[in-house]
Amino acid sequence: MPPTISTNMDFVWTPEQLELRREAAAFAAEGVRKYGRHNVTWMNGYSKEFSRELAAKGYLGMIWPKEFGGGGRPPIDRLIVGEEMIKAGAPIAASWFGDRQMGPALIQYGTKEQQEQFLPGILAGETTWCIGMSEPNSGSDLASLKTSAVDDGDEWIINGQKIWTSFGADADYCYLICRTNNEGPPHAGISEIIVPMKTPGIEIRRITDMTTNRHFCEVFFTDVRVPKGNLVGQPGGAFGQTMRQLEHERGGIDRLVSNYAQFQHAVSVCDTTDPLVRQEIASLEIGYRIGRILVIREVLRQAPAGFSAATKCFCTEHQQCVDSFVFRMMGADAMIFDDMVQGLIYGPGYTIMGGTSNVMRNILGERVLGLAKG
Repeated sequence: MPPTISTNMDFVWTPEQLELRREAAAFAAEGVRKYGRHNVTWMNGYSKEFSRELAAKGYLGMIWPKEFGGGGRPPIDRLIVGEEMIKAGAPIAASWFGDRQMGPALIQYGTKEQQEQFLPGILAGETTWCIGMSEPNSGSDLASLKTSAVDDGDEWIINGQKIWTSFGADADYCYLICRTNNEGPPHAGISEIIVPMKTPGIEIRRITDMTTNRHFCEVFFTDVRVPKGNLVGQPGGAFGQTMRQLEHERGGIDRLVSNYAQFQHAVSVCDTTDPLVRQEIASLEIGYRIGRILVIREVLRQAPAGFSAATKCFCTEHQQCVDSFVFRMMGADAMIFDDMVQGLIYGPGYTIMGGTSNVMRNILGERVLGLAKG
């Protein structure tokens, strides 16, 4: 007789994964004790000191191939560590973009010289990266960007403006998305170039948002010269390369648990004798479990290409449901601006950063479901 094949799915973490989670939670708690707790920590918790500690612990480049200096660990390990850091509010922002996006992009598309020059600094927690993508008139429409890089022999000459550039004022390098060719379809002339942020001609202006955070920046480029060898991948190939990066950005655990500390606070102060309150807590807990499964599918590459749009949409809208619950449970205390309320005010940004929910639904409909454009 043929062997019996079980159709059950086991969601139990392995003993090794549980130990890693305990270890990461303890490390995150110590980081909070030393450097403070931060709301939406991967965006607002900037600490170079803690990034160096993450590197020494082996928590940076965990899943990068060993031949590039990484840990060669399973992708699920980084999810576990990242979740514990973000839930605790540990300051991971100084190394988050480099570890999550720039390092993998350089491993996949970069030259050997670029890998040798830039990967060690990311792995050591020494360099901070920002991403020069959004422009004042090119929000979610990457193909319409205007910032240009003109070929001038051994250099590129860059002119233009970026906005909403997280950590533009703190970063060592900008991973710049810019136009190198105006011929053909708009998306075909876009390239990715590494720009050292101390290069002459760069002006940076911090933007203070309604929560008083100042990680967003405007960045102006005026005749900025960078070496020709700083172009990553194929000239004009950035559209496809950037879409691959956005898969990392949109389908991560950071899109689900950024306000988990506020949720825990609300549960600790609310009236759990009220059956309606208990029902809402249960509903939100279910949302966390669904969101985590969606993220795990992304991490394990089990989701269809482009499905990270659906993962981001669900997870960030869930975070806004959490904020609504916390506001109501805090009652009059929510009118007092403190650390907890500052985090709650950040809520409207969840469904905007990394692409709005409307854009995500369009991507899901057109690229995943194959629906006709409206």
